[in-house]
Amino acid sequence: MVKVLSASLVIFAVLAAWVLVERIYAGFAARHPELGPFRRNDGGCSCGSGSCERR
Repeated sequence: MVKVLSASLVIFAVLAAWVLVERIYAGFAARHPELGPFRRNDGGCSCGSGSCERR
């Protein structure tokens, strides 16, 4: 039972850390636009409103 609870806690901690890093990255990109466009999570690029010339 302890293994199941600890595994669940580890998985939750990893996912929470992932969300935290994504928020930090988005905030950094918003504060420093001179470093380039923000990369979105939906798989598209941010160069042409969701559509790029090259695949």
